Amino acid sequence: MRVTQSMLSGNLLRNLSNSYAKLGKIQEQVNTGKKVTRPSDDPVTAMKGINYRTELNSVEQFSRNIGEAYNWLDTTDDTFDKIGSALQRANELIVQASSDTMNPDDREKINAEIQQLREHVQNLANTKIGDSYIFSGTKTNTAPFNLTNKEYEAPKDLANPTDPNDPLNKPIEIEVFDGINIQINTTPIQLFREIDAMFKNIEDDIAAKKSGSELSTHLTAIDNQMSKILTTRADIGARQNRVELMDARLQSQEVIATTRMSENEDIDYEKAITEMITQESIHRAALSVGGRIIQPTLVDFLR
Repeated sequence: MRVTQSMLSGNLLRNLSNSYAKLGKIQEQVNTGKKVTRPSDDPVTAMKGINYRTELNSVEQFSRNIGEAYNWLDTTDDTFDKIGSALQRANELIVQASSDTMNPDDREKINAEIQQLREHVQNLANTKIGDSYIFSGTKTNTAPFNLTNKEYEAPKDLANPTDPNDPLNKPIEIEVFDGINIQINTTPIQLFREIDAMFKNIEDDIAAKKSGSELSTHLTAIDNQMSKILTTRADIGARQNRVELMDARLQSQEVIATTRMSENEDIDYEKAITEMITQESIHRAALSVGGRIIQPTLVDFLR
């Protein structure tokens, strides 16, 4: 086959164009730090990258959910700690009021502090996170204790105040991992009603000028309510521990997903720079050879 000058020139231009393309691709990889900049570069790598990025985004969302769970559970536990302290103080005051050395006036003074503790618990029942009341079940826009009529929200079924279908008793769950939900709220409104009724009974008995032995019967009621608070806090603590375990798992998952995504998408800089230098040398050699292949023109003969 006869090799013409046009064939040599065409091959030279085509090879130089391919060399430019390879050099440009390697330079782009070095500039961006990524193996692919568009799906057409490597569809398999691009698809894996999308999957890893989706997984990482899910982990980040679950981590935000974990933060919200921490906020609710920690606030709930702190609130019950304060309620427990109020009941402990009420217990001390009832012990004082039960003494036979106390006269009715002294007991009225003690009752004044006890009723302040009652109001303190009522205020704690209306604890909020943002705009949400955390002890109202799924009715987060409704305060458990109505400050206008000075009463707790009535249950949907008065005969069954702990009815799980009552919105005031419904749990709020948040997803902390694929298919794993954790309850972040506590529904103690019936417990608040019982504590409030206990304080009201103490007030009535002191107002009725009952004896110390009769007032001492309220110590049992206070102990019962404190026991319920401890049980509730134990449940909250168990969920806090679960959230901590899920948080540790998510942190590990985030590291794994980030590592996989980096291995799939990020270039090896040492290798990429070596390839770029090699391709530059090849391109220079191609230009040099091309300059020798192209025949001299008429202008060269006129020099």
